[in-house]
Amino acid sequence: MSAGLRVGIRIPPCDRADRVVETVRRAEELGFDDAWFPDSQLLWRDVFTTLTAAALGTERIGLGTAVTNLATRHPAVVASAARSVAELAPGRFTLGLGVGNSSVGPIGLRQTTSAAMREGLGVLRALLDGREWEFEGKVRSRLRDPQPQVPLHLAASGPRNLRLAGEVADGVILLSGVSPATLAGATARVREGAEGAGRTYETIPLTVSAFCAVTDDLANAARRLKPICASIAQNGGAPFLALAGIDVDVPATVEGVYPDLVHAEDWDRAVEICSAWISDETAVRFAEEFCLFGTAEEITERLHSLHCAGVTGVFLQHVGSYDPPTELIETVGAQVLPALPLVKADQG
Repeated sequence: MSAGLRVGIRIPPCDRADRVVETVRRAEELGFDDAWFPDSQLLWRDVFTTLTAAALGTERIGLGTAVTNLATRHPAVVASAARSVAELAPGRFTLGLGVGNSSVGPIGLRQTTSAAMREGLGVLRALLDGREWEFEGKVRSRLRDPQPQVPLHLAASGPRNLRLAGEVADGVILLSGVSPATLAGATARVREGAEGAGRTYETIPLTVSAFCAVTDDLANAARRLKPICASIAQNGGAPFLALAGIDVDVPATVEGVYPDLVHAEDWDRAVEICSAWISDETAVRFAEEFCLFGTAEEITERLHSLHCAGVTGVFLQHVGSYDPPTELIETVGAQVLPALPLVKADQG
């Protein structure tokens, strides 16, 4: 287990729950602190079914949603599901929430607004604490057998939701990558929200989401990131990229990729299409600035730097949505995690 910085792995529920649990167990064996599961009803198996199997099939590793949403799932339904998983993994479950993205887009729904997210977090906290909530101004109800210890973490990238996270969430999942410039901007907004609400910013857990690959061939590995970079630019993230010297212009609609750039079923085709806007050189810069791509030693140093910057956790993502991150778990588990305490001891 890492010292100080929690290192997690994102595991898509891309197979039967019992098979996914085998991947989670391996991550637990190798010393990962957390396993995070995304939620998208058309892309993967049900996230809470998978979490239930993971809770029953592991002993130590933290479990969390990264992330579920309050658009396709009513807050009361999410509260019940979260309570059910938390009962099976006492002290190990974190409920990560976001605006919806790949859950809402394919079925024609809109992402959750900041106002709706604020109210939804209020509903969740009240129900999980065992308090009544007045629904639709008509009926007051409560959750039987609540689980008040479930932390609510909000995933955010825009300034409004970053401030909201600092104001009301138990923790923040930062979607700004590991670039020092964008990370500093994101955490500043979280601090504003926390201090405006009279909270102590330093006590709020900050978890950074980062694509990761242990490689000696950065140029070749970075090409795989072109759809990720293009998606960020396409969805309002061009100013973030520009802070790191990455200037790209991607059309609002990209044809030939299903269901979207980040979750493309034909990844090689998506890379080819995105090469029209993302050059090989840009992909390398994106990998260096925003992602954890490089040798084990380089990744270890960057993780240490993140911890020194106030980040309390990371969860690593492999490129791809429909296969388990087996190679990433093995390489990071063997080459990075064992070195983290040593680096901190040498430089602390």
